[in-house]
Amino acid sequence: MKYEVIIYWSNEDDCFIAEVPELKSLMAHGETHQEALTNAQEAINLWLEVAKVDGILIPQPKGKLMYA
Repeated sequence: MKYEVIIYWSNEDDCFIAEVPELKSLMAHGETHQEALTNAQEAINLWLEVAKVDGILIPQPKGKLMYA
């Protein structure tokens, strides 16, 4: 499954933050943009594994999200 990942620099944390809005509370970080993305992809896989085991509803990726 392909979920949207939003990556931004955090001055407070001094690293890149990768958020996956469609998967509740899923965030990762890294010293580089690529490291944050790689960590987010690993976190997505783990989130999905746990959701399957725990019987949590897995949302279908919506594609491009819109924010106001």
